[in-house]
Amino acid sequence: MTPEPTATQLKTEQDCIDFVRGCTFLATGGGGSPERGVELLLGQLAAGQPAGWVDRHAIPNDVYTVSVFGMGGRPPVGHPTTDELAAVGLREPRGINTMVEAVRALADYAGVQIGAIVPIELGGSNTSAPMVAAASLGMVVPDGDYTGRAIPEITQIVPSIAGVPGAPFATVDRWGDVCILTRVTGDAMGERIGKLLSQAAFGGVSMAGFLMPATRMRDVLVPGTLSRCLEIGRVVRQAHEQHGDPVTTLAEFVGGAVLFRGVVEANELDDSEGYRYGIGTHRIGGIGAGHGRTCSIWYKNENHVCWVDGQPFVTSPDLICIVDATTGEPKINSAVAAGQHVAVLGVPATGVYRSQTGIERLGPRHFGFDIDYIPMAVGGGKPLAR
Repeated sequence: MTPEPTATQLKTEQDCIDFVRGCTFLATGGGGSPERGVELLLGQLAAGQPAGWVDRHAIPNDVYTVSVFGMGGRPPVGHPTTDELAAVGLREPRGINTMVEAVRALADYAGVQIGAIVPIELGGSNTSAPMVAAASLGMVVPDGDYTGRAIPEITQIVPSIAGVPGAPFATVDRWGDVCILTRVTGDAMGERIGKLLSQAAFGGVSMAGFLMPATRMRDVLVPGTLSRCLEIGRVVRQAHEQHGDPVTTLAEFVGGAVLFRGVVEANELDDSEGYRYGIGTHRIGGIGAGHGRTCSIWYKNENHVCWVDGQPFVTSPDLICIVDATTGEPKINSAVAAGQHVAVLGVPATGVYRSQTGIERLGPRHFGFDIDYIPMAVGGGKPLAR
């Protein structure tokens, strides 16, 4: 499908860097490596097929759309030995784009022609990778995604909350193995099977699913998020170049608030559950006017609960984002380390994530905390008093 004239393309290296910066910020600590995201986009640019997006209404109603995403975090078996690989007939990975192959496999199984790929979430590489797959396949990407942030569980995306089934799923690993899940009990079971397949493959797999026509896609899309990511990335860069305060500028631009400024004292990680960036807690000590105060942030891939001086302050579904205190560069959780000067920003959730179902799936009680969700004020300002 040829992009409409209203298409936006990432035509320069600076475009790619700015876009990934915005994606990384809204990913709230998860969403994949920004370095990898930039690498993927620059590779596509060098190939003469820059990635980009179109207005969601530019996609004809009867065009089939799909999401494709990585499944499985750190391999729990560690790095396989040559003997372990040889025991199951594996030697060298095939060097294929597993996302591209997963989309093709699902199209073949379903007997439909797919014309668009929708990113399932925002993130440094988790948005770039499906966009590159779309460009490679000659497909378009609507200006939006299915979450408006990053999330650790597939049942937390908008289509799942709205009851749109993810199955059938197609998975492809780096060895070229293809699996089709024709039916699953639910999206949670589909995710579990996908992760078990990634273990069998000694690493991650690409999984394609949520096949639907454009008319249905538009009902469950979080619109405008790709354009917003590019704008956020530019705002942060320009504020830093102009010697302003990127942190305050960013908070105002996204309608959020600066929750805390300080120095990271520890990043306590528990990666026993196999999530890519693990489960853990950041501990931050206040500086300047906040000297003597403390901030703790619990994360499961993404940041979900923030305490200040031991009291719950901001929680999911609202976004909790950690950035460099000087440059405003967003940080993924694996890059947060002791001694770093950081700022913590809160951004109000909107849409379905303010509904009862959205709160049940992404609120603090879902993660096992005896904390009620109290929303931040939409449009900026401090969180409501607890």
